[in-house]
Amino acid sequence: MKKEEIFLGDWQRLLLGNTPWEFMLEVFIRTIIVYIAVLITWRLLGKRMNAQLTITELAVMITLGGIASVPMQLPDRGVLLGILGLACAIIFQRGYNLLTLKFRKAELVAYGDVALLVKDGVLQLNQMQEYNISKEQVFAGLRSQKIQHLGEVKRLYLESSGLFSIFKQDNPQPGLSVLPEKDEPVHQTETHDQTFAACLHCGNIVKQPELKNQACPNCQETNWTYAVAA
Repeated sequence: MKKEEIFLGDWQRLLLGNTPWEFMLEVFIRTIIVYIAVLITWRLLGKRMNAQLTITELAVMITLGGIASVPMQLPDRGVLLGILGLACAIIFQRGYNLLTLKFRKAELVAYGDVALLVKDGVLQLNQMQEYNISKEQVFAGLRSQKIQHLGEVKRLYLESSGLFSIFKQDNPQPGLSVLPEKDEPVHQTETHDQTFAACLHCGNIVKQPELKNQACPNCQETNWTYAVAA
């Protein structure tokens, strides 16, 4: 379009572009066809698409949006091309799923591996850094399971789906509180362990008489706080 053909009061161009009013009806028909095709595609991709999405499933979902938008809106693009694109997405997703079943490395590339974030009440800082998980994210996941301190946790895994799997200790030990720091009234109700102190950085516990401003044997930090009694 030439510069002299563009002006602010051209409402037909603003609303319809360079297409006639009749194209609105065609867009309606195209949308119905593509919408039905997307629903069928979604159904064929399986029930997992209705649950927590993996990386490959999220990529397919974004691809579906890109494929579906073109045949609905562009008058010079046929609907069959969009349907063909949807069919290719189905074939690719199912083919890749079969590949991950046969080859462990393909599964790890697509979905990632399980990460151990808490072990016997201590934060695994290297794993948290590798998977870009903050301490507050871990604590929020524990609070959602009504866990008050790390001493209650035997294992916390970050699954490939992005969800946390939490296993509690059969016999809880003293540990670092996971309650929000700003919620002081709740912290005042916690029972402080008189024998152990907790590292603020990783949650490791040591006997208080052994502290004397020493570095944490697990993470080498020197910031300590009370440990919540088991």
